[in-house]
Amino acid sequence: MDSHRKTAIIVGVLFIFATVAGVLSIVFGPNLDTPDYLANLSANENQVLIGALLEFAMAVLIVGIPIFTYPILKKYNEALALGYVIFRTIEVVIYTVGAISLLTLLTLSQEFVLAEATDASYFQTLATLLLAVREWGVGMFSAIVFSLSALILNYILYRSKLIPRWLSGWGLIGAILYLGSGFLPLIGYGSSSTIYLLMEAPLGLNEMVFAVWLIVKGFNPSAIDSESAKGEKQ
Repeated sequence: MDSHRKTAIIVGVLFIFATVAGVLSIVFGPNLDTPDYLANLSANENQVLIGALLEFAMAVLIVGIPIFTYPILKKYNEALALGYVIFRTIEVVIYTVGAISLLTLLTLSQEFVLAEATDASYFQTLATLLLAVREWGVGMFSAIVFSLSALILNYILYRSKLIPRWLSGWGLIGAILYLGSGFLPLIGYGSSSTIYLLMEAPLGLNEMVFAVWLIVKGFNPSAIDSESAKGEKQ
């Protein structure tokens, strides 16, 4: 098995595991949409810890994707390949901050339960600020940064023919829709709204198909050989 084939399998597995971790963080994480979320967090400590751990695990898995893809992508467009690394790194930072803010909310909730009633407004204000960090960071900016990285990745894949163009073309369309979803909070649509989910679904499904393709088929050997031949002539 050559190095490109191994890289394709590793990247495919990372995509799948990162997505699974992200979905599980939503399923098993705490509900922050209820009016009394601050009081409930301390009572559901394990749920908060699991949610934060899964978010951090997703961030760690995402780190590996640009690390393994950069050596291949840079052969076709080094500037864009570096841009892909940068945007994915920013995404990792956002998710890490999101996980930390969730743990901070847990600590705040524990203090809120023990505090006197006269101090309630102080804790509520801090909780509102931390929740805003999560909503604007994880909910909005991560979607924008992620979609921009997806645009870069699929553009390089489309031009290089490392994967079938129907798959990378699908990824480009999905990334554009996903980018639009990142601005929906500005007009009052939350991350649980139907339009939000519909705009994000095409790219989410595309990533899973892409991941399976990499694991089963790998990158197009003829595209890699063609680029290697060009490099040798230069």
